[in-house]
Amino acid sequence: MNSLTIFALVLFAVTYILMFTLQQYRPFIALLSAIVFVVVGSVGLFEGFSYSFRDALGEIDWNVVLMIAGTMGTVYLFILSKMPNRLADMIMVKAGTVQWMVVFLSLFAGIISAFVDNVATVLMIAPVALAISRKLKISPVPVIICISLSSNLQGAATLVGDTTSILLGKAAGLDFMDFFFVEGHPGIFWVTEAGALMAALLVLWSFRKSRDRIEVGELTEVEDRVPTCLLLGTVVTLIAVSFIPYKSNAEAGQFYKPEITNGLICVGFFLFGVIRQAFRDRNLETAKDAFREIDYNTIALLMGLFVIIGGISRAGIIEMIGQLIAGLSGDGTYGSIFLVYSIIVWMSVLLSAFIDNIPYTATMLPVVAVVASKLSASGSIVVHPNLLYFGLLVGATLGGNITPIGASANITGMGILQKEGYTVKAGTFMKFGIPFTLTAVTTGWLLLWVIWM
Repeated sequence: MNSLTIFALVLFAVTYILMFTLQQYRPFIALLSAIVFVVVGSVGLFEGFSYSFRDALGEIDWNVVLMIAGTMGTVYLFILSKMPNRLADMIMVKAGTVQWMVVFLSLFAGIISAFVDNVATVLMIAPVALAISRKLKISPVPVIICISLSSNLQGAATLVGDTTSILLGKAAGLDFMDFFFVEGHPGIFWVTEAGALMAALLVLWSFRKSRDRIEVGELTEVEDRVPTCLLLGTVVTLIAVSFIPYKSNAEAGQFYKPEITNGLICVGFFLFGVIRQAFRDRNLETAKDAFREIDYNTIALLMGLFVIIGGISRAGIIEMIGQLIAGLSGDGTYGSIFLVYSIIVWMSVLLSAFIDNIPYTATMLPVVAVVASKLSASGSIVVHPNLLYFGLLVGATLGGNITPIGASANITGMGILQKEGYTVKAGTFMKFGIPFTLTAVTTGWLLLWVIWM
């Protein structure tokens, strides 16, 4: 291990320790660490490590940043219309108890997240959860944590559910329908849904003491339905464009969309909404308030984390992890295959709790193909690459649910709570995140083995 690797690992570890212990300063810690990476990379302190300010800007996922900003603005108009309160009333009537209300919201968020970006899903469902919590005079913390966890979980269900799924689809040659059934086997969709069902049962059990009946009075009157149409338009448009590939995934000559397409969609609907509101009110006060309501702390935290992950990637940390796993070998027996498969799944869970799963997945996809080939060659048992591909996806996607900063959806959910005056400690989040992750991953881990072996 060279000096660059040691430096990157130490800085990365210190950054995360500080973010866990000084949670109110997370954005500043992330940005400071990002600046250190850029300064060190710019002055050439370590041979072979170059990381300029321009490089850092390129590491930031501007698509996610624009999605958060645009959707948060539209959600503010959505809240002003009182539609979240109306939906909250309707959900409370159907649910009957707090226990089932949390389960319904979690499942609803998961279904949407299978087709829409996780961050956008959390931003759309959270206002409803907040409205319900206010009406019932309960803490929204566990409710929004469950929504974030469920949203992140379902990203693995379809080809368009998450960037990691898109990467896997390209690497394994899978199309949209292959996520449902592939080569006569149930696809990753059913494995994810089985994990979601088990996780929902866990949520149901976790809120077993919240069985008080919910009393709902007169349903809230909605003052303006246009913001709701804007949110629905955002969802429908995001689903529609999800079937158009990005340049990196497009075939030769195939039409592709810009990398920031989803962000532009969210910002576009938001700008239409604020312009309309300004004409409707004949002043700019609501428009100004909408821009103020955007959670710039959450955006700053995500931007810092993107740059940090870019730094450790350039330092060779993720590549080093890939090489370690590529060195795995077995004698071709069921036992050795199961051991290697399990290491890939659970190592992905652990690593994705702290590093972004997109560069990790991109690095590991070619690695698992090599591992599958080596395992098949070493014995008489043929190891289908999909076993390891889907195992990687399950581990890398769900691992982010362990910590509050392991996935963009979790960061967004915690940012919403912080704006409402609730500071969620890492231990509080992990009290839900760890059992949720273990339940869903264990289900997927065992089910994939049964399906493909």
